[in-house]
Amino acid sequence: MLRLSKLTDYGTVVLAGMARAPEQTHTAAKLAETTYLPAATVSKLLKLLTRGKVLNSRRGARGGYRLARPPRDITAVEMIDAIEGPFSITECSSHPGMCGLEPVCAVSHNWQRINLSIRDALRDVTLETLARPIAVPLTRIGANQIAGLTQSKDKN
Repeated sequence: MLRLSKLTDYGTVVLAGMARAPEQTHTAAKLAETTYLPAATVSKLLKLLTRGKVLNSRRGARGGYRLARPPRDITAVEMIDAIEGPFSITECSSHPGMCGLEPVCAVSHNWQRINLSIRDALRDVTLETLARPIAVPLTRIGANQIAGLTQSKDKN
């Protein structure tokens, strides 16, 4: 199963909170308070996101963190890469030559294509979109529900 870390999930929560007031300078303490996340976790995320050029930081009495760009210009792939490092689904997807089987592997090029497709899809999702509240709550969709949705589309 492909899964992002809990830290990345929390990072999107922090960034979404910041995106709702993009002109404001945010402190780690206030972000921890408003997101209900531990202060140490928020501080760690803010440092990673600053290092990844998603945020800008300023020290001093009026210091804090601000988005480096408008929310519409920050992509999901940038957020993930800043927290997790370059996102890839297999080692050979982002670091060719790292696998000893690569010269004889029949699927490595296909994994690279899949990885590029996923990264392209994540580039299409912006922080602005992630920060926007959804009017209707989403529910977990099981395999049977997906099959039913597919079948109902086929009938139409």
